[in-house]
Amino acid sequence: MKLRSFFIALGIAVAVLLLLSATTLSWILGESSLSLFKGGVTREPIASLFVSRQAPVMISLLVNPERLESFSQYIASVANRRRSRQELKDLEKTLLANTGLNYDQEIKPWLGEEITLAVTSLDYNHNPTDGVQPGYLLAVATKDPQLAKEFLQVSYSKKAIAGTSDLVFNEYKGINIVDQRSSKTIVSRNFTSSAVVGNFVLFANEAKILRNAINNAQVPDLNLKNSPTYQDSLKTISDPRIGVVYANLPALSAWIGNLPVPETPEALQTLSVALSIKSEGIVAQTALIGVTGEENQPPALSELVSALGYVPANSMLAAAGTNLDQLWQQVETGLDEDSPLQQLFKELLNRFQEPLGLNLPKDVFSWVKGEYSLALVPSFRGGQPDLVFIAERMPDVEIAPAIAHLDELAVNQGYSVIDLPIQNTKVKVWTKLIKNSDPQNLALLNAIVKGVHATITQGNQYEIFTSSVAAMEKILSDKQTIMDSRKFQQAISALPTDNDGYFYIDWNEIQPLLEQKLPIVKVAEFAVKPFFKNLRSLTLSSQGSENGVRRATVFLNLGVRK
Repeated sequence: MKLRSFFIALGIAVAVLLLLSATTLSWILGESSLSLFKGGVTREPIASLFVSRQAPVMISLLVNPERLESFSQYIASVANRRRSRQELKDLEKTLLANTGLNYDQEIKPWLGEEITLAVTSLDYNHNPTDGVQPGYLLAVATKDPQLAKEFLQVSYSKKAIAGTSDLVFNEYKGINIVDQRSSKTIVSRNFTSSAVVGNFVLFANEAKILRNAINNAQVPDLNLKNSPTYQDSLKTISDPRIGVVYANLPALSAWIGNLPVPETPEALQTLSVALSIKSEGIVAQTALIGVTGEENQPPALSELVSALGYVPANSMLAAAGTNLDQLWQQVETGLDEDSPLQQLFKELLNRFQEPLGLNLPKDVFSWVKGEYSLALVPSFRGGQPDLVFIAERMPDVEIAPAIAHLDELAVNQGYSVIDLPIQNTKVKVWTKLIKNSDPQNLALLNAIVKGVHATITQGNQYEIFTSSVAAMEKILSDKQTIMDSRKFQQAISALPTDNDGYFYIDWNEIQPLLEQKLPIVKVAEFAVKPFFKNLRSLTLSSQGSENGVRRATVFLNLGVRK
């Protein structure tokens, strides 16, 4: 396994360790040892001193994994204790495979209260003959620096005796650096260099990475800890946390693409994530810097949008908010044209609008000035899920011409627009008749439905679009909506009431569809199986911006009950 693959798995594992610790929660945190810090600690990663300001990504676990495991074991049943312990052991083996490190023997005895991993550079040696070689740094806090040195010396001695590597000792600015070199390896793909610096043990895939880390710690202008952008992003996240992720988005995109430099090196776009334990799962608070727009923009909503009152209770995915036109303009103008986020949004948009022959921003988003909701609903026939879109009809927005234009687009694609009564409501159906392929039934015709839309005039006026007649009938006849769903109420319980709307995924319902459409999901599930096994739902909510920092909160519901 290459170090790149290892680092991806190890990075994901920081969150997984947190999730595993919460999978067996059954009581409120006040009954556990974690109540001492009420979901986490308030400090920042100390190891950010060693990380360069240009680093693509840094991931920190701010709590000793043993403490998390002890908490999990304390409140779990006997069966769950065995499962949780085994999952952690399996995870340790997977993460440390081919790294030359043994957790139980070399790390656990002296492990402190922080583990930080970072991609420190995109190409540490800038040598075109060996390709792009990213620099990786693992900084582990130690409760006993002397014990850490002793264990490392024992480990080095074993490898030297076994003849698996030659040890090279160098001193740099008063710090001893040990480099394990193998004649069979030209470029390091494991953590082969190490040093004890103060209360941290540093591991890297090349001695040069450690020298740079030491320089960063000694020169404030070089390290991430003293970066104004880094500090600004963390200032907006005040809740206790047990993990922090910081990413330089252009550089992170380059690392994922195995590029030596970012495509937009001048772009300033960073994302910070703070992970906290809650009674039913994990809450991730995010801060995004680099999106242009208003410096201070308060949340638009203080309660659930009424448009959710038409979304079926069994929806596998639901999104709701207000003023979709403004939201899209912020996305389109707030990000650089070549930024990774802008490219991602455009790719997703094209996947939806091209098959329909639509220009979604012009044909739909432009007139959605009020509330809106979007949902995927399981099909009654067991096929592809139905799409549901609800938009509020605002009195100061001329919607009729826009709806008529959508009907024209359907006609241009060969569909007929017919009226159909459903539950005393007149709806319009885009349909096309085709001959049955069965040669024995030449006269039999089948109807293909492209879409259905209707206008609701009771109370707030809404325009409702669905991809099938059955979905429209369910909306117009079913009194139970997602707002009455206990699963949905639980999924939004840990999110701020003041927000810009919700994006909700019922993982148990949508998992088969994602596995079918996105094979990468199966790969991710295999890599972090315990996480996906316990995940029930994922909900995201944004909270406007403060001093140019856009805030959002993600709740990972692990099916735990208070």
